[in-house]
Amino acid sequence: MNTVISVVLIDDHAVVKEGYKRLLSRDSSINVIGEADSGDAAYQVICELKPDVAVMDISLPGMSGIEVTRRVISRLPQQKILVFSMHEDAVFANRAFQAGAKGYLTKSSAPETLIEAVRTVAEGKVFISNDMAKLIAEQTIPGKGHRLDSLSSREFEIFRLLVKGVSVNEISNSLHLSYKTVANYQSNIRQKLDVTSAAQLVRLAIDHGVISGE
Repeated sequence: MNTVISVVLIDDHAVVKEGYKRLLSRDSSINVIGEADSGDAAYQVICELKPDVAVMDISLPGMSGIEVTRRVISRLPQQKILVFSMHEDAVFANRAFQAGAKGYLTKSSAPETLIEAVRTVAEGKVFISNDMAKLIAEQTIPGKGHRLDSLSSREFEIFRLLVKGVSVNEISNSLHLSYKTVANYQSNIRQKLDVTSAAQLVRLAIDHGVISGE
């Protein structure tokens, strides 16, 4: 690995992204070489620049950061990705690691923790912020399993979009799948989660922290 760690920042909030860029730039051993603000753009810039570490938000226009991670790792198995998200539910961290991420950091962590996380992931080690590590540990307790664990990576991605109110047609376009394929996934998701309506699906998502109930 180079003495200077090359980083690509993925976040759809320009002001937030600029703040993180300034934070990382204070460290002379880190160099931000690229940015993106959507799922498709993230995939393209990571595959093109192949940074030492890609710092990835989850909530992005189009594909989520988890889906981008899955696709990038499928193409570039050695790419190191640090998921940096406002989502503080263990289901997101578990999905990120299943997709191939090497680290998960919540945005409620102290700012300096981002620098520590980037360095750790760049060294090939796994990084989990303390708050998330506790939540993941709690899930291993018998009876604490997640209903959403039954969903495949693709099903979880479609579930996340459906409960946000995204239409089957829009999901089809953003994930580059046929309408029929997405409709079949929707049916499978409802069957696996034992729900019969969109309202029940949304209620389940709120209960499990996938979306806010506000």
